[in-house]
This record gives sequence, structure tokens and C-alpha cells, in this order.
Amino acid sequence: MDIFVNLTIAGLSTGMMYYLLSSGLSLIYGLMGVLNFAHGSVFMYGAYAGVLVFGLTGSFTFGIIAAIVVGAIVGYMMERLVISRVYGQHLAQILLTTGLMLVLNELIKIPFGSNILPAFQPEALQSSWQIGEIVIVKYRIFLIVIGLVVAIILNAVMAKTKLGMTVRAGVQNPEMVQVLGINIKRVFSFVFVLGSALSALGGILMAPALGAINPEIGLMYQMTGFMVVVIGGMGSLTGTLFSSLLVGLASSYTAYVYPDAATAVIVIVMIVVLLIKPSGLFGKGAE
Repeated sequence: MDIFVNLTIAGLSTGMMYYLLSSGLSLIYGLMGVLNFAHGSVFMYGAYAGVLVFGLTGSFTFGIIAAIVVGAIVGYMMERLVISRVYGQHLAQILLTTGLMLVLNELIKIPFGSNILPAFQPEALQSSWQIGEIVIVKYRIFLIVIGLVVAIILNAVMAKTKLGMTVRAGVQNPEMVQVLGINIKRVFSFVFVLGSALSALGGILMAPALGAINPEIGLMYQMTGFMVVVIGGMGSLTGTLFSSLLVGLASSYTAYVYPDAATAVIVIVMIVVLLIKPSGLFGKGAE
């Protein structure tokens, strides 16, 4: 029983980190139809910015703020200089953002090199609680709480605010929204920046859990993010949350039983879900 509880907590915390990465993809890819293969690079830049500022200041809060700011800036520049020119052109999006990913990955090596950069947990979250044989790591609980808070706020904003209604309307009929006097391009730009900031937040929160970061983590977790979005259903934030937790738990349990299959199980989950519901668990076509 104690092993099950420990694995469950570990899986939920991993799932919440996947959610922070994937929620940004769900907004950008699911709602706006943008195939951004450089999204993982924003995740990586957030991790590097946060770890660097945390190391310089000793404040994890400052590290989180730095990661979000850097992610938002990179996302804004990416959208204004590249993405805004190829809306609705999926092939062009794939080619341009893939090239952008390669450029961003190489640029990060200029100041930091290709070697790993240690990432430490804040001192207040390094310890754990022990209840009998159950060991509850504080940092994992912190990740679960942060993920839930972000999920609640994000879903509330998209479902109950004018911004959320404008985004949904803009996805369905951008011309009509534009006629009503709303600058839909500006709204989409904001959504892209928000998605990038969430990805960067996921980067700085995942870095201490990994213990070290390197220029390859962006590409590594980007594919996981895409699979999570597909499993949950395109454009569904609820589906993204559910699928993130499902993938996190599946990886955690599998890693205990057969570590070599911990990554492959994500692909297996995606295949099974798509065979049953091609639109994803919470996709528009799923009834």
C-alpha cells in the first residue's frame, strides 16, 4: 500500500509538470491551430532562466518569475516575427518552427555549453514527511498544488471571462470577431504569449525535479507534450489536465515495474485512446 501511495504522488506531480507544458500547447495548437515545434525550446529557456536566477539570488520565487518573463518574451518574439506570417499554413509552420527550434537550441549553448547544468530544489521544499512507510516528498506536493491552481485559473479564464469567449469565438469565426471591432490578431498573440509563459513555468518547475538540465530537454519533453494534447483532445484544457495526470501515473507505475518501458507507455496510452476515440478523450468529436 505504501508503495502504491508513493508511486501515485510521484505520478501526479509528474503529470502536473506535463500539464504546465501541455496546457500551453493546447491553447496554441488546439485553439489556434498552430503547429509550434519550437514550444519545447520555450520550455527549455524557462528552465535555464529560472535555474540561473535562482542560483544568483537564492530565491526560487524570483527564479519562477524570471522563467515566466523569459518564456513570455521568447513567445512574443516568436509569434510576431514568425508565427503571425503563417497562420493557417501548417506545412510552413512545421518547417519554420522546426528551424526555429534548432536555432534556439544552438543559441542556448553559447552561454551554457552542451554540458548539464545542476538544478536544485528550494531549501524549504527539500525535505519530506513520513507517515509510517509512506514518504511524501514536499516538492512533489508543491508541484501538484501549483498545477491544480494553474488549471483552475486557466479553465475559469477560458470559460467565464470575456477573453475566453473572444478566443473561442475567434477560433470559430475570426472574420466575424474582427467585424465586431475586436483585434483578433492581438488576442491570438496574447494567447500565444500565455501558452509560452506556461511552458516556461513548467520548465523551471521540472528542472529541480530532474536535478539537472541540458539543451536536449526541450526536444525531449516537447513530444510528450504533443502526445498529451492529442490524448486529451484538441483544444480541451480539461482533457489536457486529465491526460497529463493519466500519462504521469502510467509512467510512474510502469517505471516501478519495468523502468525501460516508462517512456514507451505514453505512446501505448496514446495509441489505445486514439483507437477508441480518434478525437481524444475530451475532443469535440468524442461523445
